[in-house]
Amino acid sequence: MRKLRRIPFTKEGLENLKIEYQKILDERPNAVKTLADARELGDLSENGLYKAARARLSSIDANLRRIDITIKLAEVEEPEKGIVGVGSKVFVNDGEKNRDFSVVGKYETDPLRSKVSDESPIGRALMNKKVGDVVNIHTPKGKISFKILKIE
Repeated sequence: MRKLRRIPFTKEGLENLKIEYQKILDERPNAVKTLADARELGDLSENGLYKAARARLSSIDANLRRIDITIKLAEVEEPEKGIVGVGSKVFVNDGEKNRDFSVVGKYETDPLRSKVSDESPIGRALMNKKVGDVVNIHTPKGKISFKILKIE
């Protein structure tokens, strides 16, 4: 039997996923009621409301299954002190300016908030590095180098 791969998360990211699961779960009874009400209107073959309600319920159930599996496979990681890992905030210098990145699991990625996945080019390059290390990253815009200044 194949062992399923664990999904790395920060503690905050896993809590956010559980909140999202609960929000979707709270929507389900209303979707079931809408479907039942639409079914009572008769002729299901030409009932657009019924088809839409069925599609909405199907979508809710699929999301619940996906999130449930993700939560079951989730593993909250605590990075080692002084070494970049999932959950680390890394301060770097690219030769011109200082930047910072939070390394997170792939389901928590948010580039607009400088949250990079441990599987992204930047995240992968930073993983397991220490203060003072220089990392070279190949991006679509070309090669960039970061010197690690601080790890939180």
